[in-house]
Amino acid sequence: MAEDSDRAAESCQPPKRHKSYVCLYFRGCKSESDSTTRRGKTSENASETTGSFMENVKIMRPDDANIVGNVHGGIILKLIEEAGCIVSTRHCNTQNGDRCLAVLVRVEKTEFLSPVFIGEVAHVTAEITYTSKHSLEVQVKVMAENILTGAKKLANKAALWYVPCSLQNVDKIMEVPPIKYANEDQEEEGKKRYEAQKMERLDTKARIEEAVPPPPNPEQCTVGFSQSTLIHLVGPSDCILHQYVHGGVTMKLMDEVAGIVAARHCNTNVVTASVDAINFHRKIKKGCVVTVTGRLTFVSNKSMEIEVLVDASSLTEEEKGKYRAVSAFFTFISLDKFNKPLPVPPLKIEGEEEQRRFEEGKARYLQNKAKRLTDKERQQ
Repeated sequence: MAEDSDRAAESCQPPKRHKSYVCLYFRGCKSESDSTTRRGKTSENASETTGSFMENVKIMRPDDANIVGNVHGGIILKLIEEAGCIVSTRHCNTQNGDRCLAVLVRVEKTEFLSPVFIGEVAHVTAEITYTSKHSLEVQVKVMAENILTGAKKLANKAALWYVPCSLQNVDKIMEVPPIKYANEDQEEEGKKRYEAQKMERLDTKARIEEAVPPPPNPEQCTVGFSQSTLIHLVGPSDCILHQYVHGGVTMKLMDEVAGIVAARHCNTNVVTASVDAINFHRKIKKGCVVTVTGRLTFVSNKSMEIEVLVDASSLTEEEKGKYRAVSAFFTFISLDKFNKPLPVPPLKIEGEEEQRRFEEGKARYLQNKAKRLTDKERQQ
């Protein structure tokens, strides 16, 4: 874990160019931007900066964590998405035309490098690293600070993709102001990431299989035994200006369900280790009933892959029926009382469908493992 954190810290140093930083601290504290201005240029290269700077204070509280003090992965994902939304929305409103709001459409694979605990302060920095005509990539990292010792650690890093939607017409996608790159290589690398995520989003849209209810009285350590469902009515506090659900809210619900599945399977303290790419297929509007279902797909010796499916249906427009809004794979690990990884009970497979999902999960596990080894060798 420490080696991964060191490697990640070296790889995610922000390049010296267009910067838009957002630092989110804990609630109840007045920020400098509250007392002066919420818009303006920042960083040493002010002429190249089109975003805004915002600074607030937030501290990890007991309601942000599980019963042993580990902050929920969903809380971190929500902080990351808030930072990305602020930076991208500010950038997209630096041009003339309709006012717009940046809407989350995809989160790339996200690694949880170090646990965050109650009482620590999370510093979230966000930077726009690529813009296409109608979308932009935001790189975000989370540093956790122990305010008693001053020690800091890299807790998380993520890449998010947004599209700007007009406030006058939610279906109208606005053009994104271009950013300045330090060199042609940075722009070319960003374009490659853009094309890759675009293809992966198209592939993922085909994943619309239903979440089958578990059988009555399922045997322990089976998929049905740990499968869990959360039902949530979308209210005003869950929504952005368009009256659609905030992406961070959805990810928090998904992490909660995945955590319940993992805890039921191994009956220990569990934490989020990583999240594969999250694709937001369709918007979820205020007043919808959201059904979040999690089920185990693969178990290795020390990790669990959990597929989370988010379906939505309107209370007032029943004729539109239920639809798949979001899907993703979460990876959890089991920890002992000293926060050391524990072995995970084997998963008992029942039926061809579970076997197929298990084999697909195993392929993803081996692919991710090989990628980590390749990255490690590249760093040496």
